[in-house]
Amino acid sequence: MVEFKRKLYKRGSSYETTIPMPLLFALDKSKRYNVIFAYDEQANSWYIKFEEGGGK
Repeated sequence: MVEFKRKLYKRGSSYETTIPMPLLFALDKSKRYNVIFAYDEQANSWYIKFEEGGGK
């Protein structure tokens, strides 16, 4: 199993973290993406998905 830990930090009035580069290996770096965080209540787990076409 591969495991990543990231610190949660405060930025202004919200909290943020970064996405580790190993999770981005399959993405085309010349394109823009939206990062989608999905929570599965039954499994009590979070999932990260990438959707092409995010932002400017």
